[in-house]
Amino acid sequence: MIKGPRMVAGVEDTMGTRSEELAKRVEQGAETLAQFAETLSDAQWRATVAPDGRQVGVIIHHVASMYPIEIDLASVLASGKHIEGVTWDIVAGINKKHASEHAAVGRDETIAFLRRNSRAAAEAVRAFTDEQLDRAAPVSLNGDAPLTTQFFIEDHALRHSWHHLAKIKRALHGN
Repeated sequence: MIKGPRMVAGVEDTMGTRSEELAKRVEQGAETLAQFAETLSDAQWRATVAPDGRQVGVIIHHVASMYPIEIDLASVLASGKHIEGVTWDIVAGINKKHASEHAAVGRDETIAFLRRNSRAAAEAVRAFTDEQLDRAAPVSLNGDAPLTTQFFIEDHALRHSWHHLAKIKRALHGN
């Protein structure tokens, strides 16, 4: 159950349960992906995910590398500013460049990177107030729809690990 602000030392704590719950869900997704990655054989780590074309390990590294960008963009919304100039073509270019630069990424360092960046993202999410989570502004990536900070976090930093985990599982196990 989501609660309102709480009192800490007689002062309203505006970084309340909503941001904490969002942060926990970000961590849960990343940890689920990390634990899955730890079970992969070398061949599975290098397997290509269709139709994506990237290797499993590269995709997991990609998820880890996107947390700072996703949180920076959420911070833009939280401040009441528009997210401008971010398009799916730009995202595709970032993904393509990342894949070529990290084609031989190792499992242990990628899993550590995933955990480190997801923890930092979760800590940033914990710092958002309810007012910031509710703030909406146009997002160019979504046709300039006025999205709330909370929705943006849920649709990007939170969903990203789950989204790619499902694609990887389908590619490796057909389910």
